[in-house]
Amino acid sequence: MTVLAIDQGTSGTKAAVIGEDGEMVALAEVPIHVDAGADGAVETDPEALWQSVLTAGRHALTEAGDPTLDAVAVANQGETVLAWDPDTTEPLTPAIVWQDRRSQPVCDRLVDHAGRLVEITGLELDPYFVAPKLAWLRDKLTTEGVVGTTDTWLLQRLSGAFTTDVATASRTLLLDLDTVTWSEEAVGVFGLGTERLATLVANDATVGTTTAFGAEAPVRGTCVDQQAALFAEDCRSPGEAKCTYGTGAFLLANAGTSARRSDAGLVACVAWQTEAGLDYCLDGQVYTVGSAVSWLQQVGLIAEPAEMDPLVAGVTDTGGATFVPGLAGLAAPFWAPEAKGAWVGLSLATERAHLVRATLEGVAAAVAWLARGVADDLGSPLERLRVDGGLTRSAALMQLQADLAQLPVEVYPSPHATALGVAQLGGAPSPAWNPVAVYEPEVAPDEAEARLVRWREAAEATLAL
Repeated sequence: MTVLAIDQGTSGTKAAVIGEDGEMVALAEVPIHVDAGADGAVETDPEALWQSVLTAGRHALTEAGDPTLDAVAVANQGETVLAWDPDTTEPLTPAIVWQDRRSQPVCDRLVDHAGRLVEITGLELDPYFVAPKLAWLRDKLTTEGVVGTTDTWLLQRLSGAFTTDVATASRTLLLDLDTVTWSEEAVGVFGLGTERLATLVANDATVGTTTAFGAEAPVRGTCVDQQAALFAEDCRSPGEAKCTYGTGAFLLANAGTSARRSDAGLVACVAWQTEAGLDYCLDGQVYTVGSAVSWLQQVGLIAEPAEMDPLVAGVTDTGGATFVPGLAGLAAPFWAPEAKGAWVGLSLATERAHLVRATLEGVAAAVAWLARGVADDLGSPLERLRVDGGLTRSAALMQLQADLAQLPVEVYPSPHATALGVAQLGGAPSPAWNPVAVYEPEVAPDEAEARLVRWREAAEATLAL
């Protein structure tokens, strides 16, 4: 079968045509502009999202020779929300991006419910997730129309369906993780009891049909981006883990068929629901990774990401510098949305290369702590970490990751794991794959431990800034 896989992400939309053998036939990408404000606002234009979906999809199909489609599959960026008119699908607000922190007062007001919300949903009470944003949006922007995640809006425009998949729903702070149904209690906590909630569907469900890309085709296969990547990388057994290095870094580990709650500061979600059954996952996040590299460019330390590896090769360590990637707050295991980024340990001997290496090591250390949390929750260490995303092109970062996590790091052969995963959920074959590179630890465990402890101390110190 031939599947058009749409990966609607934070900084752009990718569209991939997946052929009969499960391999990518064509790819098109359209960038998305995101506006960030000093008050914690992170917004984008919903119509730009929609146009990017149409443009990328049509360009990919043209490049592939306009094949007959058997399915259109759609992956989404997870925790980004908006309000819209349910009759016309006209947006009533900007899209409030997952990085937006303006709903922190909602979380502060509801802090007494935090423990109970973890019990129900598996998620921490944090502005990252959907429900605080929806409550803030209703209070500050509009009471008109319906509210929800961008996937529901896009799917309604594509097919008329008012749905969300259970993996995306498990990112809302509104889903009962055990029953995989909307929780009346959680909905009530956020004052959303009168809202129209999307119909929950399995990740391999057919939600409708669309003519947006030519002849009518089923819309089948919908998923939040990180779970789609987990599926593509064949992490389908408990303890298999991957980390995607994009705008942020997202480490997910298959947790099996039973819902669990994390004792290590991670969150628990639905991985996917298909005809084969329901799987759960544990999830940890580093909010600013690719965006930290973009920030290095903005402040003039590098002109482009390709400069990083040659710079880092010129030094043997960070010169005592430690970087905490809290530029948009700290996620797991700290859950400190108001935390700040920091370099510490600077001296007159600190060079540009030290700062760049410290940035990469700070990202790797944050991810290594997430991997340790997964191991603690699952009761056994990870055997390897599969990785994907644009920053896997940095051999320096990948080697630092292997060193600090003390794990082999296996690089997925495509930078488009999300698109491939959602295509597979839509019915495309799941071809076997081999890593294009494997990074083995090159430092002793005691050295890795010392560096991780130093990073953790610096991260905890920033919480008071």
